[in-house]
Amino acid sequence: MDDDPGPDRAAEREAMLEWHIRARGISDRRVLDAMAAVPRERFLPPSTAGDAYADSPLPIGHGQTISQPYIVALTAEAGRLKPGDRVLDVGTGSGYAAAVYAAIGAEVWSIEYVPQLAEQARAALADLPSVHVVEGDGTLGLPDQAPFDAILAAAAGPDIPAPWIEQLADGGRIVMPLERVAGWQQLVRATRRGEDLALDDLGGVRFVPLRGAHGVR
Repeated sequence: MDDDPGPDRAAEREAMLEWHIRARGISDRRVLDAMAAVPRERFLPPSTAGDAYADSPLPIGHGQTISQPYIVALTAEAGRLKPGDRVLDVGTGSGYAAAVYAAIGAEVWSIEYVPQLAEQARAALADLPSVHVVEGDGTLGLPDQAPFDAILAAAAGPDIPAPWIEQLADGGRIVMPLERVAGWQQLVRATRRGEDLALDDLGGVRFVPLRGAHGVR
């Protein structure tokens, strides 16, 4: 990821933080600082980079999108990320969210189902040694790197994949959109307490489908 190109985009980024993130209730200082540090335009194709700081998802090709900034911030805050956390990021996409999680201080393993997007994200994240991009089925997790303190997903599935629960540390958090009724998605946080999962509803959302063995069939 290259350095910020100049003050113009930095000013746009600060406006995004003020109007689309702080104003909507995101208050975690680590999350706000990370969102301020990561240039979203670096993770977009030239055709949409001009809209980098609009609070909306944008197409990145292959039927996928980069999540709106507020959703990335909400996911990071809901995941209660802190420096040193081991994070599984499911659905790398452009790599933007993984860069934000790394800016908080997490060690991030990011899985992307689409080979071309994995390759592009790997290039965009090449200068971040704390981010490891893996091509594969994110619903299976990464058992060799478990346990994870947080598992954060950018695609909606019918239920929390069993491998994620198995790979979650005690006290760990899963944040993902669930679509148990067609056309109705809710972002949830599941916190592991021993053998139990405590579920919090974080509100309605709209994500692309979760692909893989434990995803949308």
